Amino acid sequence: MSSAWLLPEHIADVLPAQARHIEELRRGLIDVARGYGCELVMPPLLEHIESLLTGASHSLDLKTFKLVDQLSGRTLGVRADSTPQVARIDAHLLNRVGVTRLCYCGPVLHARPSGLHSTREPMQFGAEIYGHGGLEADLEVLDLVLDCLRAAGLAKLTLDLGDARIVRGVLAGVMVGADRLGEVYAALAAKDSAALRELSRGFPDESRNGLLALLSLYGSAEIVDIARRELPARPLVQAALDDLHWLARHIGQSHPDVAVGFDLADIGANDYYTGARFAAFVGGSPDAVARGGRYDEVGAVFGRSRPAVGFSLDLKVLAACAPANAVHAAIRAPWVEDDALRARVRRLREQGETVVRVLPGHEHEAQEYDCDRELSLVGTEWTVREL
Repeated sequence: MSSAWLLPEHIADVLPAQARHIEELRRGLIDVARGYGCELVMPPLLEHIESLLTGASHSLDLKTFKLVDQLSGRTLGVRADSTPQVARIDAHLLNRVGVTRLCYCGPVLHARPSGLHSTREPMQFGAEIYGHGGLEADLEVLDLVLDCLRAAGLAKLTLDLGDARIVRGVLAGVMVGADRLGEVYAALAAKDSAALRELSRGFPDESRNGLLALLSLYGSAEIVDIARRELPARPLVQAALDDLHWLARHIGQSHPDVAVGFDLADIGANDYYTGARFAAFVGGSPDAVARGGRYDEVGAVFGRSRPAVGFSLDLKVLAACAPANAVHAAIRAPWVEDDALRARVRRLREQGETVVRVLPGHEHEAQEYDCDRELSLVGTEWTVREL
């Protein structure tokens, strides 16, 4: 029999110090997004499965927990990604004509972990811009994600750019089934040349050579120029390369401390991307701390195919690589039956101070907060004194 206190695999409690860090990050990122004009929305954790997965990818279906609603008997799903929900809110509930900027933050649940050490309960924060198809919206989202990461205290940022249209342009006209196409995408992402050679056997030479060339098209600024020479000169490919060059130039001007690179074989973690996509990295970490891009078709299944671009990140991952703020200094107060003391404690808390009452018999226990002052009775007045 398993112990009652053991949690499922890839599920963990968040203890006080980490919870405080995550909550401080959440507040800070929402404030940064608000500074860009983003409005906060809170999609439900549960939806009818047909609403939650309509138009979603197969990978998202596999990640989604399903259960039966005891009220209606219908199948429900626990959200595994908030982006389709926010697209539904924009398309079906807000129904605005112009630009809409939305942000969100809340837990999502994965039936399968995305990696060996990944949690199945990420705390997803993200922001979306709907209603503008130009690169100005892509650039605004890139500025927002970089400002969010800086607000979290991260430095030595690297931004990898790519575009979903490049692979699609290279494969234009190639008749290939969905399963095989998924294997091609996986081989590109893994930089697996042997698998890609086998999977592309029988493809037209121009497309096959273009796919194999993509495996080496990652690195710094010169990659775009190399790609123009090595990839098929198709309008979709050239438009994507033009857009990536424009975005990289503007990011370089506004964020000279950010290293900008390219990975043209990577179409992103989600297959709903339709244009430029990006991944942000910090330090020497091999895993992205934030991902995003353009997904213009995400709202089509809800009746409005609006231009859309955005990003998301996991606050738990962010907290693991972002420096924590110093523990908030607090005031220690004794437990005494004294109306004047209780009134003094209330006033201090109303002023924003943290006051920790020491309960009887617990005078020597360590506290979550670092008490650097105490309330002491001086004459007839309760006075704050340095410890």
